[in-house]
Amino acid sequence: MEEDFANAMTAPVAAPEPDLSSLLIGLLKGVQYREQDERQWAALLNLQARVRHYVAVLNLELVLDEAEGYAFLKSRPEPAEDDPTPRLPRLIARRPLSFSVSLLLALLRKKLAEFDAVGGDTRLVLSRDEIVELVRVFLPDGPNEAKLIDQIESTINKVVDLGFLHKLKPASGGLAGQAHFEVRRILKAFVDAQWLAEFDARLAAYQSALSGGASGKETRDE
Repeated sequence: MEEDFANAMTAPVAAPEPDLSSLLIGLLKGVQYREQDERQWAALLNLQARVRHYVAVLNLELVLDEAEGYAFLKSRPEPAEDDPTPRLPRLIARRPLSFSVSLLLALLRKKLAEFDAVGGDTRLVLSRDEIVELVRVFLPDGPNEAKLIDQIESTINKVVDLGFLHKLKPASGGLAGQAHFEVRRILKAFVDAQWLAEFDARLAAYQSALSGGASGKETRDE
């Protein structure tokens, strides 16, 4: 009896799986990029089936784009009205986007599509002035140009907070001076091909709404 107890006390305990735990915690905190941690990215590719199974319990699904090098979690589609499946609470909140933010996202997505069509570099980097000019031509003229630029810069900061723009650190050479931003390729997952195909109509709607001072909002997953 004593021997059995001793053996039980010294028996090896199954070690936790730090890779899976780390992957899940990282994904629950936000978007994961291959460039941030190549080792973590490789672990995600190897364990993605287990990650998908785990997050499904939380009513989430894994979106992983191996070619573009990003992964994130999003809420699973809600059941249809006639579906008896119970509706579960959303773990990932939805947030309304202002017209100015939606407009900038549309313009950046269009710019990314044009950039990809040309080929070459995989990173689209725009200066602060280039982004301001993208938006500026669609906004109504006002008596205070400086205030208008401040509003556009505020919109840029909101898009940075959303994770669709990444502000680059100052560097020597071409990136010296004014701020530069990388357009995150995850934007393609949120602004799909159908949405982009309706780009001109959406821009017309945004421009009309902004000219009229409307405050309508779109809602997207956070």
